[in-house]
Amino acid sequence: MNKKYVDIDTLKFLLYDVHSLEDLLINERFIDHDKESLNMFLDSVKDFSDRELFPYLSEMDKIPAYYKEGTVIVHQQVDTYMKKGGEMGLISAPFDYEDGGLQIPFMVHTASTYIQDAANNHLPGYGGLTQGAAELIVNFANKTLNQTYVPKMLTGQWGGTMCLTEPQAGSSLSDISTKAFQTDQDFYKISGQKIFISAGDHQYAENIIHLVLARIEGAPKGTKGISLFVVPKNRINSDGTLIQNDVITVADFQKMGQRGYCTTHLGFGDNDDCHGWLVGEENQGLKYMFLLMNAARIGVGRGAAAIAMAAYQASLQYANERPQGRKLTSTGKKNHDEAQCLIIEHPDVRRMLLLQKSIAEGSLSLVLLASKYEDLLGTTTDKTLKIKYKLILEILTPIAKTYPSEAGLKSVDNGLQVLGGYGFCSDFILQQYYRDIRIFTLYEGTTGIQSQDLLGRKIPMENGKALEFIALEIKDTINAAYNFDELKPYAAKLGTKLELTQEVLDFLMPFAKKGNYERYLADANLFMEFFSLIIMSWLWLDIAVKSKQKLQSKNLPFSDEFYKNKIHTMKFYFKYELTKTNSLAQSLMDKEVLTIHNTDKNIFV
Repeated sequence: MNKKYVDIDTLKFLLYDVHSLEDLLINERFIDHDKESLNMFLDSVKDFSDRELFPYLSEMDKIPAYYKEGTVIVHQQVDTYMKKGGEMGLISAPFDYEDGGLQIPFMVHTASTYIQDAANNHLPGYGGLTQGAAELIVNFANKTLNQTYVPKMLTGQWGGTMCLTEPQAGSSLSDISTKAFQTDQDFYKISGQKIFISAGDHQYAENIIHLVLARIEGAPKGTKGISLFVVPKNRINSDGTLIQNDVITVADFQKMGQRGYCTTHLGFGDNDDCHGWLVGEENQGLKYMFLLMNAARIGVGRGAAAIAMAAYQASLQYANERPQGRKLTSTGKKNHDEAQCLIIEHPDVRRMLLLQKSIAEGSLSLVLLASKYEDLLGTTTDKTLKIKYKLILEILTPIAKTYPSEAGLKSVDNGLQVLGGYGFCSDFILQQYYRDIRIFTLYEGTTGIQSQDLLGRKIPMENGKALEFIALEIKDTINAAYNFDELKPYAAKLGTKLELTQEVLDFLMPFAKKGNYERYLADANLFMEFFSLIIMSWLWLDIAVKSKQKLQSKNLPFSDEFYKNKIHTMKFYFKYELTKTNSLAQSLMDKEVLTIHNTDKNIFV
């Protein structure tokens, strides 16, 4: 197995030099932290991942989670991860001190979990969902629920989940039918089923705290009638002992990838004895859940970016070790008297590796940027800035979830191709990364859902103010790039893409204004790809600017080659990826409509 799964130098470069993590540390919330202490934290996470995560990646795929006698049996490393990770603060890191946390920036927590994801993407979800569920309780539940559940969740002794999806509703949350019946005590009776519940049950959890969306009897239809409940697998007796809470595990879904990360089907209240406690106010459940869902979407992008990086490192190692073929001579023929060359010397292999590098590193920059805006939004007291940060984060979130997932899949696919026939064999890890990353385009709302969110809600938000803020940020980077002769052509190219974006929106917006939303959103997935390529080109230009500034200053934590390689990768991305926006724009502005349902005929007959 490849010995290197993550590029820590690039991670720290992006954290400190590109996204200016230290600027966050002057905020009172983070005043106890500095670069040295945060680096020590990240280094300890890397050491922990080297020992307890990475060595078990292949084994967890070969010995998947499975259902047996009412519970799910998972690899023993889940127990190690939750307990030792809990002791290290991997779950509690972004929480306030008073809640048992380390109060570190969310951007650092994202970097920490990214390292873990790259080491073994089957394990961090167990802690991540526990963290998310605890965060909902801390933010919206009463003091009693906080004191009862959060401390043991943050130490990893108890797990946590979010329970949204139902068999008959899928991603359509307005159609959920799980019921909550009020009692004359402080709890509700819960009845219903939830599917695709990640980390929903396993033999090592003393208790799992489910955050369940349900409809109180008599509540309004649709999303306006959804409430949120704390529903523990085992409820607590007056003497502190645990008793079964009528939450049963119906099955565990067997998956093509992430086989060590269990995905369960849960039943609530089959014996009319499932107790749930209301979080916050009635009928506000979806609003509360979106706090977790938005962070979870950034987390999905982070996980995909991490797998893409791990796959790139494995591909790169193979290309540097595998001799095959010979380079062409100036006559266009091979000299068979020469020894075979390493495949990394072949232009096509280099192209595939550069594609992997550009997607993996660019995706990491994207999720760190989204995480930074979470920090900025949560710490600023300036109302004007708060609006700005919120709108920028709103527009970045669906992209941060989607681009690393979709492009990451393409990246791993190219990595598999680098290995040739060996890439298709279980002897090498690429085939597992390819299977593992495939789920990320489905997690937390599919690409189609994220695309409709971007074009249907985020682009028009506040009369286009969100898009305007993003455009201003891009223009700032373009202006900075014009200070370097080498970057001027790329700054100009990106500027023309902003104009092309406006041209595309000028074509699409009239459909929305006329109420023809089906036509407006018919090609939302194409717009997602189009706009993502522009956002990623902005981030790569920013990386190149920061690399140029470091080279100019001679203050180099890393080698000259490190920064020059970043600039070279930016150029690659502009040549091979940004140019795709032209054909996407052509499709988006084509007047012919081919996918909207026509009741007069069935084109699939």
